[in-house]
Amino acid sequence: MNLLFANDRAGAYPPSYYAATATPLPAQPPLDGDRRADVCIVGAGYTGLSAALHLAQQGLDVVVLEAHRAGFGASGRNGGQVGTGQRIGQDAIERMVGRDDAQRLWQMGLDSVALVRALIDAHGIDCGFRPGIVHAEWQARDVPHSHAYAARLRRDYGYDQMEPLDRDALRAIVGSDAYHGGVIDHGSGHLHPLRFALGLARAALDAGAVLHERTLVTAIHPGAQPRVETETGSVTADHVILAANGYLGALDGHVAARVMPINNFIVATEPLGARRDAVLARDVAVADSKFVINYFRLSQDGRLLFGGGESYGYRFPDIIATVRKPMLEVFPHLHDARIDYAWGGTLAITRTRLPCFARPAPGVWSASGYSGHGVALGTLAGRVLAEAIGADADRFELMARVPLPRFPGGAALRAPLLALAMTWFSLRDRLGL
Repeated sequence: MNLLFANDRAGAYPPSYYAATATPLPAQPPLDGDRRADVCIVGAGYTGLSAALHLAQQGLDVVVLEAHRAGFGASGRNGGQVGTGQRIGQDAIERMVGRDDAQRLWQMGLDSVALVRALIDAHGIDCGFRPGIVHAEWQARDVPHSHAYAARLRRDYGYDQMEPLDRDALRAIVGSDAYHGGVIDHGSGHLHPLRFALGLARAALDAGAVLHERTLVTAIHPGAQPRVETETGSVTADHVILAANGYLGALDGHVAARVMPINNFIVATEPLGARRDAVLARDVAVADSKFVINYFRLSQDGRLLFGGGESYGYRFPDIIATVRKPMLEVFPHLHDARIDYAWGGTLAITRTRLPCFARPAPGVWSASGYSGHGVALGTLAGRVLAEAIGADADRFELMARVPLPRFPGGAALRAPLLALAMTWFSLRDRLGL
């Protein structure tokens, strides 16, 4: 199944709150015929657009190919959380790569948030960035660990932006009795993800990059002068960047064996008006500790944007029913709140939950698999790819040497094995194990 077309209309953004509150780019023409470029980028999400911007600023001739519209995929549909660090904790990363590289990976996580904020400021991107993410613990036994982790980041990494929250302190922010405590990370933040993606696209075009929308890539031929084939032409380049994340499909087997697409779902309620403070008393985002994670925040017009729920197939389910259930577990007092928007999208995970940076074939570069941490890391990945193509591959090589095992059975068995794992872990969530 080609996930590019499994759940969406060709060339159309999903009917999301984000699409309803963003101004799209003027339609960019499909590729017509054969052309040459210094760099060809497959995918116009955060990674591809950030790479295009930074490469064009280096004076390179950059062509971006997008099957639908800029920001169409996960970059325009996600929860909008701009998190620090990597997707997993530093304890696990230290065991995986050692203390020195773990320190550098932590710094890259900080750099990713700083880059997002710098790009917003430099290019005047109107995406409503606000600071703060609360990490809320579903189980009481996990609260001491989260507080100890915040203390360790302060002690060993010099990071002093994590504030521990006991149950009462968390309850004063999040209007729910579902959580037992947690932390708030003042160094992170949240934003309107599609507006940010479109802002990157405009900045890349202004810098001289060329974007071809409605241009489906059908094959990649690696080599000293790799060639990218589409339905309507081709691009021959010195370098090709694969930046399609969960929508890469079968274009590269090395990446497909290590990066698995999964779907996620979000709803937007009606504007809550006077009830908004009973949901979130502060303008922060929240992510909880369930394996099938819940994440939520308020929109700029006072709606609850709530992501969650589970689905084991690539066809979207009844999204309102899927997400309403976990939403009401957290906020039962919203049982009568109208749902105005509901949408799904495809992201990508890896077995370690750390991103996959690779050179899978001659002339081909790839970064993907951000595992729900892609607003910041995907944006930084684009810059890191641009640095590497510009002869400074230090940060790319750091990411590329992180051990990243294949999914058992490779691309063929990754989806059914994920369904089994999700069934088990969602059962653990429900039983409180």
